[in-house]
Amino acid sequence: MTVAPTVPASRPGQVRSRGPARLSGQGRLERRWGVLMALPAILGFAIFTIGPMIASFFFSLTDWTIGGSPSFVGLGNYRTLGGDELFWKSLSVTTYYTLGAVPLALVIGFVVALLLNQKVRGLALWRTIYYLPTLVPAVASAVLWIWIFNPDFGLLNSLLREGGLPTSQWIYSEGSAVPSLVIMSTWGFGNAMVIFLAGLQGVPRHLYEAVSIDGGGVWQRFRHVTLPMMTPTIFYNLVTGVIGTFQVFNQAYVMTQGGPNNATLFYIYYLWRTAFTESQMGYASALAWVLFMVIMVITFFLFRNARRWVYYEMAGAR
Repeated sequence: MTVAPTVPASRPGQVRSRGPARLSGQGRLERRWGVLMALPAILGFAIFTIGPMIASFFFSLTDWTIGGSPSFVGLGNYRTLGGDELFWKSLSVTTYYTLGAVPLALVIGFVVALLLNQKVRGLALWRTIYYLPTLVPAVASAVLWIWIFNPDFGLLNSLLREGGLPTSQWIYSEGSAVPSLVIMSTWGFGNAMVIFLAGLQGVPRHLYEAVSIDGGGVWQRFRHVTLPMMTPTIFYNLVTGVIGTFQVFNQAYVMTQGGPNNATLFYIYYLWRTAFTESQMGYASALAWVLFMVIMVITFFLFRNARRWVYYEMAGAR
């Protein structure tokens, strides 16, 4: 006699598993259309981003010049970097520029955002005026600043002469070239300003009211409410600013060509020159992957240290 297997009774409050839920006809249709709509973006990312990254990693392991055939050299390109003075020069110049440009852009963008967050007449006009420089094409902006930095008839030296102050060679001097480009970088603080402004408008009003009820003034409201609530926005602008400045290129390409005496030999400009002027595509690919690793390490370091000073309103959001 065959005995049918018994099914254990479920405990009170226990929901019996019925396996994976089946999608209805409408659900399957929506899933298919979702995949179909996302397919162009997925293919574009795979073909134009992942594909070139894999190819560049392969070429970084080869000795390949344009017009020739790549020959495998393993880690030879990476070992060569250790003794390349221009590699270390470009890395130090880019780091120097980043340490100057990023804090300056954060401070100016934050201060201007605080001013534009007030209720004043013509606020929309002022916001447009401060944001307009970011819409100027990069080459046009560089040409404009070449005239501003001109040591003979440029705007800055003309103003210094009118004020009886000493003039400067600006981008035409090895010592002042990078600081001059740092000053130029403030021209594009509009993006950070807009993000700061959005963050300021998201700060809960009742927190300011609570500080005012406790007798706090403007400084107390800024220190105990505005600044802590804005730390996620500051952190976002910090990360994107560091990544952006490590990829600076237009200033060196249009304004200085890496000079004088390689004083503005930014990393991306050196990479471009190695690839498309010297035709060393394998070595340039190794430079690109080193830059990727440098940015990844810096970003990881920033995220690890963000736990100490970035405040999130939601508990556990860190």
